[in-house]
Parts: sequence; C-alpha cells; structure tokens
Amino acid sequence: MTRQFKKLSHSLYECKYHVVFCPKYRYKILDTEVAQYMTQKLYDLCGQKKGVEILELNVQPDHVHIVLSIPPKYAVSQVIGFLKGKTALGAFDRFPELRKRYWGQHVWSRGYCVSSVGLDEERIRKYVKWQNKRDQDNDATQGKLFD
Repeated sequence: MTRQFKKLSHSLYECKYHVVFCPKYRYKILDTEVAQYMTQKLYDLCGQKKGVEILELNVQPDHVHIVLSIPPKYAVSQVIGFLKGKTALGAFDRFPELRKRYWGQHVWSRGYCVSSVGLDEERIRKYVKWQNKRDQDNDATQGKLFD
C-alpha cells in the first residue's frame, strides 16, 4: 500500500481519523430519511472546509462512524464541532418532529470518540463498512426469535 501524502504550503501530511459520535440519550433517530439527510449534509460540510475529506461514512440508527482526512491546520475538535453543530441545526429545520425529543437545538451528545488511523487504515475502513452488515444480521436474528 503506497502512502499518499497531501500538501499545504509548508508541510506534507497524512492525518486520518476514525470518529464516532451519537445522538443524545443514544436515541435511534437516524432512520432512513434522517440518515440520508445526515449523510448528504456531512459530505456537503466537509466540502466547505478546504482539505477535509470523508474517506468512509456509515450512519447507524444510534451513531455515526466517519473516517476523515483532516489537514493539520484544523484541530480535530474544531472540525467535529463544526460538523455536529451544522448537522444539528439543519436537522431541526428539516425535521421539526425532532424538537419534541430534543430541546435547545442539541441533537448530538457532548462527546465523541476519535482515534488516529495510522497504519491500520484499511482495517478500520472495513470495520466501518462492516457495522451496517452486523446490525442487519442482528435485526434478522432477532426477528426470527420473535416470529
């Protein structure tokens, strides 16, 4: 696997992060329509920040996995705060029924999990993709138990 370094005016970098964040109270609000909106919004917002790129994205009903490439001129906390803040505001405008469950325009829980990708990028990207399949398999198994 060849390494692809990116350039800024005075630096070469390869900064990739695996980020996970959840809705408040871990409510399963990211159903199909909201999940599609969040997916599109996250791609749009990353396009607004120069150099920030989504390498892998998986929106589950109760959490979001993202593998991001973030240039060193941005702090990871700054980018995540931007993404969580803008998606929350947009979600309240697009889906007014969320206001019944969340007050104060806070969809996301305060924290998030971040890990630098390093040499295991391919393994982490597979894991992010695998999350969706695992949840589908669990739902199918639980459905069989209660039929």
